Amino acid sequence: MGIKLKNTIRLTFSYLLLVIIAIGCIYPAAWVVLSSFRPGKSLYSKTFIPEAFTLSHYQELFTSNTFMFTTWYANTLKIAVLSMVIGTLLVLLTSYSVSRFRFKGRKNALSTILVLGMFPGFMSMIAIYILLNSLNLLNTHMALIIVYAAGAPLGGTLIMKGFLDTIPRSLDEAAKIDGATNFQIFRKIILPLSKPMITYMGLTLFVGPWVDFIFARLVLRTKENWTLAVGLWDLVNSQQNSNFTLFAAASVLIALPITILFVFLQRLLVDGMTAGASKG
Repeated sequence: MGIKLKNTIRLTFSYLLLVIIAIGCIYPAAWVVLSSFRPGKSLYSKTFIPEAFTLSHYQELFTSNTFMFTTWYANTLKIAVLSMVIGTLLVLLTSYSVSRFRFKGRKNALSTILVLGMFPGFMSMIAIYILLNSLNLLNTHMALIIVYAAGAPLGGTLIMKGFLDTIPRSLDEAAKIDGATNFQIFRKIILPLSKPMITYMGLTLFVGPWVDFIFARLVLRTKENWTLAVGLWDLVNSQQNSNFTLFAAASVLIALPITILFVFLQRLLVDGMTAGASKG
């Protein structure tokens, strides 16, 4: 078998594998989008493309008295945005301190962050629940924001530190010679050069609270305080999948802001992911 034939066979199998993976990724999303336009409430359909299209499910999301979609959407947006802003700031400050300064216990702190970041979040849920209960924060959005933001440095510090380590320290030293303080160096040199990594960190810290169900279900008790994930679970669970088309319409609107953010920030996101992985 010649080299040319081997390369042809290898490329054929590679493209075939990529096509299968692409279909596996696109088909469920396309099915949910098309189901949101399908009349009726049934989960089952004879055809992949609906025979007729309707916007009634989207209208029902904003007019229903029992399905509080707009309230849950606003709750989720508030929690996700505040968690993202506070969490990104905490990650930046933590990473900057361990990247630029040498102090006693620095290596132990990095090892502790590395070990704690490996534990799944749900392992600490019972302890967090008891703590929030003692602070009278259960069934509040503040509880979710505090937990999401406080947990951000555990997962993002080492990635952000890897990026900050690639910024030459000679820039800091030149600024100090000119009389700049550490805060001025952080604000005028580090922050502008860290835009790709800040974008990556902000997006990951936004998506986590936006789609989280387990912790939100544990903390939030009243329907008015629910997030979208909890509300959609209740829709499917309480009505035994009989209103799946409404669920599909809500899913499309939930995915919309994340999709827009990823499309418009794609370049910065890729730069941040590759830069953060260059040095640990």
